Amino acid sequence: MSKILNSSGQGPETYLPPSLHFIPPRPTHYKSIEEAQMVLFPIMEDLLIKSNLSPLDIDILIVNCSGLCSSPSLTTLVVNKFKLRPNIKTFNLSGMGCSASMISMGLAQDLLLLHRESNVVILSTEILTMGWYSGNDRSKLVLNCLFRMGGAAILLSNRKKAQNGSKYRLIWNSRAQRAFIDRAYKSAFREEDSNGLTGVTLNKDILEVASDMIRAQLIALGSFMLPALEKLKFVTSIVRKKYLKKSAEIYMPNFKTIIRHYCLPVSGKPVIREIGKGLKLGERDMEAALATLHRFGNQSSSSLWYELAYLEAKERVREGERVWMLGMGSGPKCTSVVLECIKPILGESNKGPWAGCIDKYPALAFSS
Repeated sequence: MSKILNSSGQGPETYLPPSLHFIPPRPTHYKSIEEAQMVLFPIMEDLLIKSNLSPLDIDILIVNCSGLCSSPSLTTLVVNKFKLRPNIKTFNLSGMGCSASMISMGLAQDLLLLHRESNVVILSTEILTMGWYSGNDRSKLVLNCLFRMGGAAILLSNRKKAQNGSKYRLIWNSRAQRAFIDRAYKSAFREEDSNGLTGVTLNKDILEVASDMIRAQLIALGSFMLPALEKLKFVTSIVRKKYLKKSAEIYMPNFKTIIRHYCLPVSGKPVIREIGKGLKLGERDMEAALATLHRFGNQSSSSLWYELAYLEAKERVREGERVWMLGMGSGPKCTSVVLECIKPILGESNKGPWAGCIDKYPALAFSS
């Protein structure tokens, strides 16, 4: 485990829940609910204060958490705490892995097409307590090393008055999965070991499966947004490889013509760099992911929002620029969203999760 930790790219200031501070850890259901309250309640309160909303202004609530599927649900936990409306529509997503936040965004977008003048709140987190593996199977120990506490609250709205306070417009979302392929379906699988202890097994096919899904996302994104010339170069290279020269490389379109900023999966430093290499990204493009991994660790579905907060704290996102957020999760599935900045974003360096530490980056991320 120490070897995995040393090469993961995580710094010394990441967070684990209190239940995992004990020796041995105490992965009980009660401790899991305590952890959920510790994460969900503060981010919800923060969102209400920043957006100047009353709990009664929320029309739809979506909570995504893969590892904990409680009864009552986590959405019910939030409804009870904040006394939300009796007719609020709630959705609880579990088992979706690190792509869950982007899946929630797609769900919210669809719901807003059906319900006019509505506010949707998404609470995205991962509860680590019940996911702790206490056995000795190496393929299951990896997740103990990689995941850390964190959460994000996101407000989406189609109310007319929301235009003035909004930072971004959601302009595109796409989803791909490979669960119909057996080896992909088993690439990340929750199961018991020979001693009856439950953990998530990561097998050797996971990186190849991830590459296939990212390729599908690139094709979907390119067909929707790329200029005609880039599309032509891409199609021509495919035809050339298939019919003329098998060894020829497929042309990688220049996505920087349409996307200015990238929020990538923080599944470890090698994975970030491999994705960046495949997308032909520079160090600056991968900076938000590497910095988030170092400071906060892999927070599953909420990590992408810490990356966006990093870009905002550095005042890099300008009006009219687009941000691509790419999430990959168990299933396996890959979901991505493109946001367009609709107003200048300034003065964020002393707000949010990066307050007090933003000036230390990117130096710490690249030196680790």
